[in-house]
Amino acid sequence: MTTTSNANPPFNRLLLTGAAGGLGKVLRERLQPFTRILRLSDIAEMEPARGPHEEVQLCDLADKQAVHELVEGVDAILHFGGVSVERPFEEILGPNICGVFHIYEAARRHGVKRVIFASSNHVVGFYKQDESIDASCARRPDSYYGLSKSYGEDMASFYFDRYGIETVSVRIGSSFPEPANRRMMSTWLSYDDLTQLLERALRTPDVGHTVVYGMSDNATVWWDNHMAAHLGYQPKDSSEVFREQVEAQPMPAADDPAMVYHGGAFVAAGPFGDA
Repeated sequence: MTTTSNANPPFNRLLLTGAAGGLGKVLRERLQPFTRILRLSDIAEMEPARGPHEEVQLCDLADKQAVHELVEGVDAILHFGGVSVERPFEEILGPNICGVFHIYEAARRHGVKRVIFASSNHVVGFYKQDESIDASCARRPDSYYGLSKSYGEDMASFYFDRYGIETVSVRIGSSFPEPANRRMMSTWLSYDDLTQLLERALRTPDVGHTVVYGMSDNATVWWDNHMAAHLGYQPKDSSEVFREQVEAQPMPAADDPAMVYHGGAFVAAGPFGDA
């Protein structure tokens, strides 16, 4: 894992939203070397601050004023908050769509010039697994969740063009301790590689709005990161070490979305609310 000395961290205060989520809990530890104070936020209850190097602040991303108070005094924002799975649109709207607007408006008002936006591979989930794409491809969101992340990338682009707030949008693949299935053999992102990618996203100058695919150095990949080469991200891990155990699983049907589309099962979730 890339590390930076705690004695002279590059940031005074970083904000991590979504800190009570799966990746948020991982990043609570891994972001410590990069900042003197890590401000942690979520709508869910969290473990209290572990010392003067942490601040814990509950916040509903759908509450504009609360988000403005949350962002005050931070140097950069890692925006991992919001609903992270496919849900009815009404459940996505507040945290994922209104929430990302509130984050960028608060960044503008408080002079924050760097945001790391946790986007998703589900922005391009309707591409087939035999198609290789880069960041210039047309978006093909596979879900309301994917739509919300596509909207967040547009918000990032707008706030850079209009206000000079730079963003790295990380289209996260599947960041878990190990790949759980055949699809994740291509989409897996180790925690060490995620940490390195976030450090590069925070510290690389002049990123404008950069879109980068969050994946490890896997043997079979669908995504090309040449348009984000300036970040200097060089993944060290690979899903290959898990191939034997993954391929011991029963083979899904050939028409299973997890075997056909980049976005896997998300392309078939819903519709919601039908009688």
